[in-house]
Amino acid sequence: MKKKIMSILVIATLAISAFTGCGSSSSNETSSNSEYQKIELIMAVNGTDIQIDTLVGEKFAELVSEASGGNVEIVVFPNDQLAGGNATKGIEMISDGSVDLAAYASSVMSVLDENLLIGTIPWSYNNYEEAKYAIDNGGGDYYAKLLENHNITYLGSFHNGFRQLTNSKHAVKTPEDVKGLKIRVPGGEVYRGVFNAFGADPVAMSWSEVFTAIQQGTLDGQENGVSITNTAKMYEVQDYMTMWNYTYENDLLVANTTVWNALEPKTQELLQEKALEACEWGRNHLEEEEEMTLDKFEELGMQVTRLSDEELVPFKETVADLRKELMAKYGEEACEAFKIK
Repeated sequence: MKKKIMSILVIATLAISAFTGCGSSSSNETSSNSEYQKIELIMAVNGTDIQIDTLVGEKFAELVSEASGGNVEIVVFPNDQLAGGNATKGIEMISDGSVDLAAYASSVMSVLDENLLIGTIPWSYNNYEEAKYAIDNGGGDYYAKLLENHNITYLGSFHNGFRQLTNSKHAVKTPEDVKGLKIRVPGGEVYRGVFNAFGADPVAMSWSEVFTAIQQGTLDGQENGVSITNTAKMYEVQDYMTMWNYTYENDLLVANTTVWNALEPKTQELLQEKALEACEWGRNHLEEEEEMTLDKFEELGMQVTRLSDEELVPFKETVADLRKELMAKYGEEACEAFKIK
């Protein structure tokens, strides 16, 4: 009888240890045939399995596994599966260490600190090169400083894309064309402020509900990068797209600081190196696919309007006061870090 009881206890103990923690679920000891510790890390991302954040996460996992000889493994969970589809909950989980690694848009992470929205101030960058330069030469350090207060370590940044506008009513070529449109926006004062300035009706709504809302006429349109507009199949329910690069958004690749500090220095070096490599891969991937995706939209019948520098002037003038307010709110240090003038 005693033997039977002991057997049950051993089995129960093994079962519990298999489901305890994230990084702790694998051995933290250095393998005899590798310079890297053997460990499994859990990574959460918000996008679907074909969106840029998931693609970068999988690339990161591939690079790390290859360089460590399989000792350091990253398991990527898209769609905020671990948080029940709730991005805000996902941010809490990376902060409290329920997950080890994550990639979230700066607008989503702004639930921790509104200053994380600094890079999204409208019309701060004309192109991807300008945005990359700003983040790689001061902006990233500023992100790291803010996230440090929330037990999160910043590892890198990649494009979520310049945000464009789609709608089902008419082509948008002037600020007046935006007036009255019901547009889904993510959380954050920047996005609401821009569309309020144009006299539109900005609606905060979970991204998973947007397609159906547009289909049913509850919304007229949405604003997002070309890549996400494509993966969400917005071309099926939206007839018009305006390319205006009104704000730049990026994803932040991060680690829980407690988990990070527990890693061996060699593993930290590997993860940091491959995080930057994966982020650069993601930037290039998104930039290269944009024009091809726009061609696809037009072939499917969507009318794509590309606004010239001259045509953008009245749009920029409309939000000039908002820009000043936001710059004053986020402060000189933030604006200097992100090269915003």
